[in-house]
Amino acid sequence: MKFAQFYEDSGKVRVGIVAEDLLLPLDFEGDLVDFMSQAPESYPFEQGIPLSEARLAPVITRPSKIIALGLNYKDHARESKGEPPREPLIFAKFSNSLTAHGSPIQWSTRLTQKVDFEAELCVIIGKSVKDLDENQALEAVFGYTCANDVSARDLQFGDGQWVRGKSLDTFCPAGPWVVTRDELGDGSGLAIRCRLNGELMQDSNTSQMIFSVPKIVSFLSRHFSLFPGDIILTGTPSGVGAFRQPPVYLKDGDVVEVEIHGIGTLTNPCKVLT
Repeated sequence: MKFAQFYEDSGKVRVGIVAEDLLLPLDFEGDLVDFMSQAPESYPFEQGIPLSEARLAPVITRPSKIIALGLNYKDHARESKGEPPREPLIFAKFSNSLTAHGSPIQWSTRLTQKVDFEAELCVIIGKSVKDLDENQALEAVFGYTCANDVSARDLQFGDGQWVRGKSLDTFCPAGPWVVTRDELGDGSGLAIRCRLNGELMQDSNTSQMIFSVPKIVSFLSRHFSLFPGDIILTGTPSGVGAFRQPPVYLKDGDVVEVEIHGIGTLTNPCKVLT
């Protein structure tokens, strides 16, 4: 099943089910975090609206945290000349970085001139958990979506740590919707690609991740509690712009697409602010 968040004309966030080219608004008061927290046994829906006419919101609009992994694909570790980590290498992105399918990735050249793309499988946590064994970890996963871990490389590498360069406004597109775990299992074996203006830049498979989704969720839950709506970006494969020869950075007017088999395509235009 595919769940999406969308904006009403008033700006209020609602939850709907995606059924082919229709969005079926749920007869439910609250957003997707409320929905997962309450876990209703049934969810009647209202009259459908054409998906093309819906203004989609980020799949989660108020996570308690956004956790991301670095160097979780061997090929990406090689291209960045980094050592594959022995344990998940985690960092944070702030919630202000979230943006939706179709919304622009925006930045000012006064702040950064090296904005990069990173296609990632994104895990959405569906319940409150702590200290999970690996064989329990999938029970905490509500579903999966596409994400782009947009990165200001000059800030990221200039700081010696990653949070500032990863957390600018709009630097975490996520969507277009969440596909539930019953359809995608542990998230392995999924083709993952990134296209820039239609040109294939990243082409890999989630089976190439160093740490699987169950290992990631178990590892994180041993260190801190996870809550409904928490977002986990599971790392990116090779092909990012910073390590190409010559480097390829995003510019005004570019269009970035993240495609993951079984989920769909997350598309965002790029806009440089003055």
